[in-house]
Amino acid sequence: MQDVSGAALSGPRAKLDADSIKATYSRYAKSYDSWFGLVSGHARRAAVAAVNAAPGAKVLEVGVGTGLALPLYSPAKRITGIDLSHDMLNIARDRVAEMGLRHVEALEEMDAQATSFEDGSFDVAVAMFVASVVPDPRALVAELRRVVKPGGRILFVNHFARESGPIWWIERAMAPASKPLGWHPDFRLDHMFKAADLAQARITDMRPIGLFRLVELVR
Repeated sequence: MQDVSGAALSGPRAKLDADSIKATYSRYAKSYDSWFGLVSGHARRAAVAAVNAAPGAKVLEVGVGTGLALPLYSPAKRITGIDLSHDMLNIARDRVAEMGLRHVEALEEMDAQATSFEDGSFDVAVAMFVASVVPDPRALVAELRRVVKPGGRILFVNHFARESGPIWWIERAMAPASKPLGWHPDFRLDHMFKAADLAQARITDMRPIGLFRLVELVR
């Protein structure tokens, strides 16, 4: 379930409820791959490459959506994907079956902020284009810290607003499109991460033109 909600932000960010998120992704499920999948392709591949390079086999993909990333994972990884959208998950399950992706162990309908997994269930957790869609992004970070083993990796790919510079101007120019596209030009790193997180995070700009960034944390 990746960021196409179209909800406007109010203050630091709007509170989105699960029912509205599910309804939005139900509408976008069939067309998602053809438009957002293309725009986000490079950042998605970079995130999966980082997952593949990380130690450990057990991987949680949060907001697995239609399963665009699933064929990119190493066969040595064991993937569990979760999403709030039943319609998105149906497409992901079809993809797994059609492509014979035996490294995908489970695709489950689940709230990323309150999963049913036990503590330390995974070696790696990755959330791609999800941060600005969940009701409470800091709760998402806390939940992924809970389900990842100590020493494991937690990765996020998302758009995070800049404070200045040419990308800041691009974000503002695109702001009128935020409602239909789910583009939140004022969603910043500090809306999601505490200062302690940012102090130890590795942050990498992704193409196109740095609109997406990859944030890597060690549990």
